[in-house]
Amino acid sequence: MHTVTTVNVNGLRAAARKGYREWLAATEADVVCLQEVRAEAHQLPDEVREPDGWHCVYAPAAAKGRAGVALLTRREPEAVRTGFGVAEFTESGRYVEADLPGLTVASLYLPSGEVGTERQAEKERFMAAFLPYLRELRVRSAAAGREVLVCGDWNIAHQEADLKNWRNNRRSAGFLPEERAWLTRVFDAKDGGYADVVRELHPDVPGPYSWWSYRGRAFDNDAGWRIDLQVGTPGLAMRAVKAEVERAPSHAERWSDHAPVTVVFDF
Repeated sequence: MHTVTTVNVNGLRAAARKGYREWLAATEADVVCLQEVRAEAHQLPDEVREPDGWHCVYAPAAAKGRAGVALLTRREPEAVRTGFGVAEFTESGRYVEADLPGLTVASLYLPSGEVGTERQAEKERFMAAFLPYLRELRVRSAAAGREVLVCGDWNIAHQEADLKNWRNNRRSAGFLPEERAWLTRVFDAKDGGYADVVRELHPDVPGPYSWWSYRGRAFDNDAGWRIDLQVGTPGLAMRAVKAEVERAPSHAERWSDHAPVTVVFDF
């Protein structure tokens, strides 16, 4: 069995003060994918930067205090790659991947976007470049006998079941028709060729949500979004046996506005 967790930490230094370190010490995960680290490795306390028992890879953003992704693995990776071959996003702190035995695993922080702004244009450029890369990664990995798992904050709710207040968000970034159509292509067997691992284990149910705004009582009312995804090649997705969102017991016990999404694979 292999267990993989993905979580947007909303600032790793802040999360470490609120409970991330205790969570990491207790997790049974073999791989942890982090997004929105918002720090370079040297800015992190030693016990956060290099926790006992983990091999850690950081891909910070060139823009200080923004984005940043990381991979924590129990086994030392065979190889590590940052970015996906597009100059604009090579140092954007949005993608890092590592090769483990039989598996390439990646941490992704897709731009969140904002309708009518350059942030949305950036998101569209990212999506346009990333889908061809996903296809190429799948083909290349299959030729090498590897499965692929791209974990992270995809910043798109794919279907109405993936956010509580979908009617009020039809014109909002993260639930725009063109964004949802793009994610459909990722999951199309004849296009991207990947599977939404958690949705396949939890079909036809609301959520399970993984992000709740800090505003109002979104967490208490479970008015969330399912935007933290584990997206895998079909052969790997078929071997997923359990998926859960590690939702905090209460608002006060949260160490991020996202919750860890954990999948157990018979792999």
